[in-house]
Amino acid sequence: MSESFLGQAFVYLLAAVAAVPIAKRLGLGSVLGYLLAGVAIGPFGLHLAGDAGEVMHFAEFGVVMMLFLVGLELRPARLWAMRGPVLGAGGLQVGLTALAVGGIGLAFGYDWRMALAAGLILAMSSTAIALQILAERGLLKTGGGETTFAVLLFQDVSVIPILTVLPLLALAPATGGAAHAEGWITTLPPWGQAAAVLGAVAAVVLAGRLLTRPVFRLIAETRLREIFTASALLLVVGIALLMESVGLSPALGAFLGGVVLADSEFRHELEGDIEPFKGLLLGLFFLSVGAGIDFAQVAAAPLTVAGLVVLLVLVKAAVLAGLGLASRRPRTEVLLTALVLSQGGEFAFVLLAFATQNGVLPAAEASLLVSVVALSMPMTPLLMMAYGRLADRLADTDLAPEPDAIEPQGSVVIAGFGRFGQIVGRLLMAQGHPVTVLDHDMETIEALRRFGFRVFYGDASRLDLLQAAGAAEAALVVVATDAPETTLSIIGTVRRHFPQAQILARANDRSHAYAVIEAGAHAMVRETFGSALELGIEALRRLGLPAYEAERAGRLFRRHDLRTLHRLGALRDDDGRYRVAVREASEQLVGVLERDQARGRIATDDGWDTTGVAEEVRRQAAPSGAES
Repeated sequence: MSESFLGQAFVYLLAAVAAVPIAKRLGLGSVLGYLLAGVAIGPFGLHLAGDAGEVMHFAEFGVVMMLFLVGLELRPARLWAMRGPVLGAGGLQVGLTALAVGGIGLAFGYDWRMALAAGLILAMSSTAIALQILAERGLLKTGGGETTFAVLLFQDVSVIPILTVLPLLALAPATGGAAHAEGWITTLPPWGQAAAVLGAVAAVVLAGRLLTRPVFRLIAETRLREIFTASALLLVVGIALLMESVGLSPALGAFLGGVVLADSEFRHELEGDIEPFKGLLLGLFFLSVGAGIDFAQVAAAPLTVAGLVVLLVLVKAAVLAGLGLASRRPRTEVLLTALVLSQGGEFAFVLLAFATQNGVLPAAEASLLVSVVALSMPMTPLLMMAYGRLADRLADTDLAPEPDAIEPQGSVVIAGFGRFGQIVGRLLMAQGHPVTVLDHDMETIEALRRFGFRVFYGDASRLDLLQAAGAAEAALVVVATDAPETTLSIIGTVRRHFPQAQILARANDRSHAYAVIEAGAHAMVRETFGSALELGIEALRRLGLPAYEAERAGRLFRRHDLRTLHRLGALRDDDGRYRVAVREASEQLVGVLERDQARGRIATDDGWDTTGVAEEVRRQAAPSGAES
């Protein structure tokens, strides 16, 4: 394969396009797909890739872009609110992991300075892998995801003091590489170096606050998308160069720049422009990691390398799990953080090179640790494949809090007080109807209690809790839970044990609505039907239809849908007849609306009255012999 730039670009792009979709289809995730593709094209695979080290030096800019985008998502107020987890979980993880790895190094007979340096370096985890996996699985906003991010943030910040400490642990004179890497700043006295670092940070903050907004506003006025994209890339590259020139981590500088711009009105535009470059460069980074694994060294001592990889993963996971359990976090969150941060990090490659240049680690040991870190990275996607099953088992064995002592408040019981149930409850309470509210999500309950809502913790599908909530005397039981199975269970319990109560239920979609009707609910509302219908009415208005006629069309649509709901439900198990009935219902609806338009506006408008239709559906839905 050609060694030209185009030839190498073709190889890397071909590897990504071929391997990643296959890995995703097999459930391995994109990160593992990139790593395996890198191994395939590397010197120990098909030997198609060039110098993986040079490619990685370029691809590391993907990590810089990723942290800039992460910073854009973190407003300064939120970042300040996270200071506890960052300093607590992050600081303890780095410190304890460094001590644990250092202790193992001492046990193997290494000098304490080498052992401590290795511990500090291996305490780093891969920001790129962790955030990519969490984003793919939609876990970034969970408790475990936020804790993971807090630990990663501290690790990224700690790179600066680690770079400062490593030369003090040197066993031999430096080779000169560090001085070359740091450039002009090494010629300054210590106070001058500190001033340069503080000046660079202050420049990023002040420029972000005072200069970027007017500059981006002028660029936006040109209405040239490519110039705005170039400006966004220029901003990230400029921050990275500034930080690098004073010996700081370019990724940390990019993160700081993102935080400064998090309140900017151009935040979303910046995200959209940088996201494609970030994704491509991150993929290139993972490819170069896979291509750069020294399998010759691995083959020379396979058991040693494999043992060190497993030991690293186990030590880091054990430290993170211990911290999580000690802070009494849910075990599923502890498991997530422990698994997703158990690998070595991309900054470890930089720190290992720096340690070698400064005589902290011999070249042979540093090369061995590079292989260990690189091989630990594919372990994380593999471990995360088992996360779902393990998390389910932990959730099943977690002891739920004891239900609250419930005090019935009135003749209405509401089961579920999330985004749907809150609207129902607030309307009833505003009209002077006391309600007894049950919910099983403690986070939701605690949040609602801070706003003055009286919500009791408990599983509304349990007969004893419904009894305690006053269901035996209730006139209405509103089932607003979001889990379809739970909804049906509650309806069945109320029908059997509290027949005097009218059941009003929430359905997730049309198929769930059929099941809710069969279960015996007296009235049912699909959670998205009303809002979607309102949006359709608004669309008709904006297309020029008079407001009255748009409202009338919407009400006729609702009336027709209610009439056909029960009839279609009876046919849903017969796929052929069901499809025919759906087409017929659609044609009937068109006919109803056309006839109404031809008839014109009349004083007596039966399109506004759905009471009779709702009563008809309720009567049809009631089981034979049930009270109406």
